[in-house]
Amino acid sequence: MATRPPVGLPRLSRRSRILLIVGAVVLVGLITGSRLLGTYVNWLWFGEVGFRSVYGTVLATRFGLFFAVGLLVGGLVAINLILAYRSRPVFVPVSGPDDPVARYRAVVSKRMKLFAIGLPVLVGLIAGTSAQGDWREVQLFFNATSFGVNDPEFGHDIGFYAFQLPFYTWVLGWLFVATAVAFVAAVVAHYLFGGIRLAGRGGQLSGPARTHLAIVAGVFILLKAVAYFFDRYMLLFSDRNDKFDGASYTDLNAVLPAKLILLFIAVFCAIAFFTGAVLRNLQLPAIATVLLVLSSILVGAAWPAVLEQFSVRPNAIEKEAEPIGRNIEATRQAFGLTADKVESKPYAGKQNVSLDELKNDQATVGNVRLLDPAVISKTFTQFQQLRPFYAFPEKLDVDRYTKDKQLQDYIVAVRELHTAGIPQGQRDWINQHLIYTHGNGMVFAEASKVNSPADEGGNGGYPVFEVAQVGQDGKVQPGPFGVEQPRTYFGELGSPADYAIVGGRGEGAPGEYDTDGSSYTYGGKGGVRIGGLFNKMVFAAAYGERNILFNSAIGDDSRIIFNRHPRDRVEAVAPWLTVDGDPYPAVVDGRITWIVDGYTTLDNYPYARRTALGDATNDSLPGVAQQPNREISYIRNSVKATVDAYDGTVTLYEMDTQDPVLKAWMGVFPGTVKANSEMSQSLKEHLRYPEDLFKVQREMLSEYHVDNPRDFYSGVSFWDVPSDPTIDNATTVEAQQQGVQQQRDRQPPFYVLAGDPTGDANKVSFQLTSALVRLNREFMASYVTVRSDPDNYGKMSVLTLNNEVKGPQQIQTTFLTNGEVSGELNLLAQRQTKVVYGNLLTLPVGGGLLYVEPIYIERASQNTQFPQLFKVLVSFGDKVGYAPTLAEAMEEVLSGSSSQVPQTDPNGQPPTSTPSTTPTAPNDGQGGTELQQAVRDIQAALARVKAAQSSGDFAELGNAYKALDDATKRFNTAAGAPTTTPTTTSASPPPTG
Repeated sequence: MATRPPVGLPRLSRRSRILLIVGAVVLVGLITGSRLLGTYVNWLWFGEVGFRSVYGTVLATRFGLFFAVGLLVGGLVAINLILAYRSRPVFVPVSGPDDPVARYRAVVSKRMKLFAIGLPVLVGLIAGTSAQGDWREVQLFFNATSFGVNDPEFGHDIGFYAFQLPFYTWVLGWLFVATAVAFVAAVVAHYLFGGIRLAGRGGQLSGPARTHLAIVAGVFILLKAVAYFFDRYMLLFSDRNDKFDGASYTDLNAVLPAKLILLFIAVFCAIAFFTGAVLRNLQLPAIATVLLVLSSILVGAAWPAVLEQFSVRPNAIEKEAEPIGRNIEATRQAFGLTADKVESKPYAGKQNVSLDELKNDQATVGNVRLLDPAVISKTFTQFQQLRPFYAFPEKLDVDRYTKDKQLQDYIVAVRELHTAGIPQGQRDWINQHLIYTHGNGMVFAEASKVNSPADEGGNGGYPVFEVAQVGQDGKVQPGPFGVEQPRTYFGELGSPADYAIVGGRGEGAPGEYDTDGSSYTYGGKGGVRIGGLFNKMVFAAAYGERNILFNSAIGDDSRIIFNRHPRDRVEAVAPWLTVDGDPYPAVVDGRITWIVDGYTTLDNYPYARRTALGDATNDSLPGVAQQPNREISYIRNSVKATVDAYDGTVTLYEMDTQDPVLKAWMGVFPGTVKANSEMSQSLKEHLRYPEDLFKVQREMLSEYHVDNPRDFYSGVSFWDVPSDPTIDNATTVEAQQQGVQQQRDRQPPFYVLAGDPTGDANKVSFQLTSALVRLNREFMASYVTVRSDPDNYGKMSVLTLNNEVKGPQQIQTTFLTNGEVSGELNLLAQRQTKVVYGNLLTLPVGGGLLYVEPIYIERASQNTQFPQLFKVLVSFGDKVGYAPTLAEAMEEVLSGSSSQVPQTDPNGQPPTSTPSTTPTAPNDGQGGTELQQAVRDIQAALARVKAAQSSGDFAELGNAYKALDDATKRFNTAAGAPTTTPTTTSASPPPTG
């Protein structure tokens, strides 16, 4: 009986084919249309900021990788499909009329070109799309630089591991993918065309199919041999031992030899496959494959495991000493903690201090910061918001300025536009995007000053504000530091949807809101021109807003300002940078300028510790962007970026001139990073050592300050970042007294203006500081500070303490278990007054540690709650001071000292003092000369006290009080009276505004 030939798949009707084609075109249009639109918008934006070469380079590299990898993978699939088709058997038996394979074979045979081209193109598109995201690895390979440091095992420059090895492994990975996909395609094709048959006992494999598949499998195993070669270098990033990173004893003495053995076995196995292909016999390849699998198990896994369990672990300290030493050295190099960058010295940690010792640290004591930038944002809003559509960030910033020839630290904030604050009834498209377009000014408050002590009436305890802004008359008020243009179009409060259309108004169009009595038309160079019809159509589509197309207020010279956050702008123009989470504003050359720190990072520095960036930089500080939680093993603050708050100009400056990673990226994007020498002096005076870098470094320093591998392995000398004892405002005083423990975030580092702890203590410098405690304990272990002054930028100092000095958590407990403190705070809580604990500062003073914590209150009776400075807590040793002013609190702490501490006013300066009684010399002729001289000395000493109080010179003030004390004793001795010192009464100055 004749067998009916197999039929193909049913044909689609003409209408169905048309609908299918139309649907495919629409789908492709939806996918590619939005991408093309976004590409064009980005092209315009990068041209506006002057970094179009960056966008062009990235696009060109992505397209190159897309086509290269797509062609590689898709081409290999096509070649193997064609080979399988051409080597198909002439006659393929059919099992019956309903044989499904025969039906598919018939369809494919009729449309061979479609399948031979369409399937590889589809696979190539998928592969190319996946590969184009790896443009960084490719560009770094072609622009590699030398580190000048070799790894301790193979002797290769670190640049090999940073730039070349990632590229080699990337290429190898795609070769694996291409070979594997080609093998699968060949198997399917041979099965479809009859080269592989599953019918019968054990199935059948034609000779051509056997040869073809054996060659492809041999290529795959040969690639595996190459992978074994590069795996040797990957051992330097091993995490086998949980105490350190890098190649361990087992890796070096078992895994490394195993990789070489497996390499040779893999080469032998590949040759066996090629030989089997020639002989058309798969017995030899099968034997070689079994050998490779068994070798991988015995040599690659079992041998290292046995060595680890029975040799290394029983003698871990001795066996791992050399790898740990390498890990310590590499980590210090990778994180910038080498001896030339970090100065370490022991610190006494004294428990008592006198005024004579304190006066040597006047640069620190006279500049203690009382305003917490993470607390007082609502206070800034209450007094300086002006209008509901202005706002301040949740966390303000600390910077320093020179005023009256004195360096002062300030809390600073830009009064930014916040469109969410526009009243609901006025929140239409015109108001949001054409009228309310910019912020107004910058607010400064001296960090160590308030207007007056807080009182029962809710007065006092507020910052003394100074402002640069546009006044109600429309004129610029430059403020204390000469701001020339206070209008701000770029800031931290903007969102991607907050675009503004400015400048070039059409006839009769309303102007931008400037003040209640004046309008403004933008005259800067920021923004993309939108006046033409085509660009209007593009942005109308991009934002889904037809008003852009039809609004008559948009003139020929109008510009659209978008991408307004400083951090976003820097990330866009420098996609190779990791950007710090806390940009800050500064007045630079008369312009309000956002300063953004940029980091170059690696995740493959040999032997260096890897850390999760997000975890390392996470702490209790609110209002900052969180870093992605990706692992890094190298970091440098290589770039300082600035963003002009008025026109959005982005400028990148080279900061670390020795960073090889930065040099490589400057090769990728030439001309985009300016030399350090082009940075103005005004900008240098406002550079801060970045917080995220410091957080990573202090985490590394907590372990890698240890020099001895034995001590490192035991971990007995490790430190830790203390938890922040001030953030849990909901915890009651009673709960803390009872020792209730709650999970808290780590304490953030703090910017302070203080004396150099390892240099001239009387020279004021702007520093970023952190306390570190002993691991799993709360006693202080060290105090870390790094300077930001132009002449000593990046100089890190570590003061190590060996005695048991209380750490921040213990000090907070001491504060809150003090009877006076807990009693008053509980009384405030009963009155429904919220108590807010400010930052607990740790300051090295007089050979010991001075702790200062401002206490703020928010009165529940007020409609709008905002913090005011209520009291100041001070601790030195076991003594606690608690008073409305810092000086009074310090006097309580030092009241047992031989010298008295003078009071200071709330502004941080000693108040005017007058003696309650002035001794006069008796005119009895007996000892009159001595008495008269003593009176003159007292008067002279009082004059010195007044002068020192006016100048704020603590050293001179201490000397003046000592002279006053000596003169009073001489007076009393000559007069035959008890030895006392004249008392003083404070005359507080009026509040300043």
